[in-house]
Amino acid sequence: MKTIITLFLLLIICVSSSAQNETAIYPTHWWVNMKNPKLQLLILGKQVGDAAKVEINYPGVKVEKISRFENKNYLAVDLNISAAAKPGSFKINVKTPNNPLVYNYELKSRRPGKGTVFAQGVTQADFIYMLMPDRFSNGDPTNDKLPGMRDQTLNRDSVYHRHGGDFQGIINHLDYIQSLGANSLWMTPVIENDRTTRTEHGYGFTDHYKIEPRFGGADQYKKLSNELHKRGMKLIQDAVYNHVDIHHFFQVDPPSKDWIHQWPTFTRPNYKDQTLFDPYVAPSDKKKMVDGWFDYEMPDVNQNNPFVANFLIQHAIWSVEEFGVDGWRIDTYIYNDLEFMNRCNKALYDEYPKMTMFGETWVHGTANQAYFTANVLNTPFKSNLTGATDFQTLFYGIFPAIKDNFGWTDGVNKLYTTLSNDFLYKDAGNNCIFLDNHDLTRVATEFGGDVNKVKVALAWLYTCRGIPQLYYGTEVFMKGDKGINDGQVRLDFPGGWEGDSKNAFTGNNLTTDEKDMQDYVKKLGNFRKNSSAIKTGKMMQYLPVDGLYVYFRYDNNQTVMCIMNTAKETKTINFKDYSERTNGFNNAKSVWGSERYNTNDHPTIPAGTMWVLQLEK
Repeated sequence: MKTIITLFLLLIICVSSSAQNETAIYPTHWWVNMKNPKLQLLILGKQVGDAAKVEINYPGVKVEKISRFENKNYLAVDLNISAAAKPGSFKINVKTPNNPLVYNYELKSRRPGKGTVFAQGVTQADFIYMLMPDRFSNGDPTNDKLPGMRDQTLNRDSVYHRHGGDFQGIINHLDYIQSLGANSLWMTPVIENDRTTRTEHGYGFTDHYKIEPRFGGADQYKKLSNELHKRGMKLIQDAVYNHVDIHHFFQVDPPSKDWIHQWPTFTRPNYKDQTLFDPYVAPSDKKKMVDGWFDYEMPDVNQNNPFVANFLIQHAIWSVEEFGVDGWRIDTYIYNDLEFMNRCNKALYDEYPKMTMFGETWVHGTANQAYFTANVLNTPFKSNLTGATDFQTLFYGIFPAIKDNFGWTDGVNKLYTTLSNDFLYKDAGNNCIFLDNHDLTRVATEFGGDVNKVKVALAWLYTCRGIPQLYYGTEVFMKGDKGINDGQVRLDFPGGWEGDSKNAFTGNNLTTDEKDMQDYVKKLGNFRKNSSAIKTGKMMQYLPVDGLYVYFRYDNNQTVMCIMNTAKETKTINFKDYSERTNGFNNAKSVWGSERYNTNDHPTIPAGTMWVLQLEK
């Protein structure tokens, strides 16, 4: 451990610098007619903190306050931008004794629609396709390696190096994504990650106000957003508030030391979410959970510092307005200061009332997870987060339902029980449900390469309550074991690179299982896309009996019956056992083909399969 700490301190020394000579302003620009007229500028410049005065001569813009830091290379300027302010550029004159500085600043017109054509929110009427830009498709090889960036790797033979995927590659294949029934795109973070290694995942920001240039930069990100919206699709941005990369100015040359949580020696979180709501918690345990560094190269941000909080909140609003973001996925949600998160969420809700957010809540227990979302719990802290990434329906739901033998509390009874706990949430339909992602073993590997088990899981994903998320490649049976390393679950999408022998976009050289799975997903996705019962309807579930689990999605226009047989033998279906939902219907038609069952009959469902039936009169 001593050796590790020594290396860590050496790394700090290597990346630290003396006072910066560059100049910058954050946010880089802003807009007129925002609901909140207040804006706090963070100005960077040599000895700018010595300023005696800051002057702006622009109608509708007033300097209300200036704040200085221990690092004289920074100055904070609080502005009030009244409703009278018009779009345009103006100068910010910083009156320093020896080196007066002049900055140009722009106020822009807001995006057309003021939230109606973007910031739409993501609901269970939507379906999310989740991908890693570096690993999906390389549409522009010219941006694969860029001079001046720290990571110059480009090697598809290594799971830890960059592979060259980018925004143009995604744009090229939006037709394919739509063909799966998806209408929303969530990418791992797109903010600049000018790190030395492991830059493919995107979770180490080095400049909040730059879009990763190796993906195509800000212009290409806007192009992707526009192309999505032209198709009636939605854009979800992956936000990281908890930490930055060690090369970010928060760590290298911060306005003050308390922008980052400081520890005598490197200290990780204890990864125990219980410390945040345990009525008997030791304060030191809670502090370690919230303030510990996520990794050696990921310093933990101090969100209790009001300037840091403003920086992060304004960047969130800036991203939505600048790029037309519709929804927000928040990384490592439970490691943030929760009061800050409520403030940040509210600022987005206030500016964009339809905006929705779901946070990564990798916890164990439905009450634990509900604590971090809008809930009905009687606790001192009340979260305003729209929804969560629903690890409970994964780990304590669909996985044991398919993997484990049926029992009083085991097997599919765990899925039933987990869903029965939805009373803890204000609206469990806002939770994002999934089978795998960039941090988990791929579901095909999780189920030992069993095609039927994966199909059962997918049928559940497309029909259960919540917002479904499909991880890229799951639809073509991609495999990968997190137990080996995380790179194994982040492999390249077949066909995303010129010369790939296998192409999932065209179907070329896919195996029988891969093509069968892709067809299965497309049929499910397109049924869901046109199903009012699944997208906006209610859910009713029946107690599992001997491994047979039945639930319904229904509204006034449609009833969908979902039958999951987790037993090791065939089961007989008696439609009258579910008369609350089947009465009045004469037939049940499979969503996959022409199979149709009379509701007076008693069909048998094979072991380890799931039927999705639309009831007909």
